Amino acid sequence: MKNSKTLIAVLVVVAVVVLIISWGVGLYNGLVRADEEAAKAWAQVENVYQRRADLIPNLVATVKGYAAHESATLEAVVSARAQATQITVDPTKLDAAGIQKYQEAQGQLSTALGRLLMITENYPNLKADQSFLNLQAQLEGTENRITVERNKFNETVQQYNVMIRRFPRTLIASMFGFEKKAYFEAQPGSETAPKVEF
Repeated sequence: MKNSKTLIAVLVVVAVVVLIISWGVGLYNGLVRADEEAAKAWAQVENVYQRRADLIPNLVATVKGYAAHESATLEAVVSARAQATQITVDPTKLDAAGIQKYQEAQGQLSTALGRLLMITENYPNLKADQSFLNLQAQLEGTENRITVERNKFNETVQQYNVMIRRFPRTLIASMFGFEKKAYFEAQPGSETAPKVEF
């Protein structure tokens, strides 16, 4: 009788330990899945930025054919593209500093592209060129995709960050080094509307 009570107690303890381990494994695997989702969302952000970078050489070549004497603007675009494609962020360490640096390089490229597209107003033949119009439409579509993918990234990171901060997952997250990830944020000064004067 004493042996059967001891056996039952041992079985109960083993069952509780197995349940706790299974529960911990489930929490850990959920964190891994959320971490991978954030990395995947970041990869898609990089993908659409790369698509934009891939369109730029053709756009510059097309503009160069019509506006060769706008070399400073063309060189600024090429230089900004080179700088933007050299900045990388490790998807396992999506921290605020890395994302800010990446965002600044992409912002400089956006500014250079904006100047390039502004000078096209001075060249009616360029504005009528079908390859330029196609490139401009692709670039516009890519800019829209960038916005969509950045939003998806922020949503995915929010889900991950909430997951690692909620109890009891926070215990597993801190034990295994899951850290908070940063968001894409608005550029400084974008909260102020531009001043238009006539």
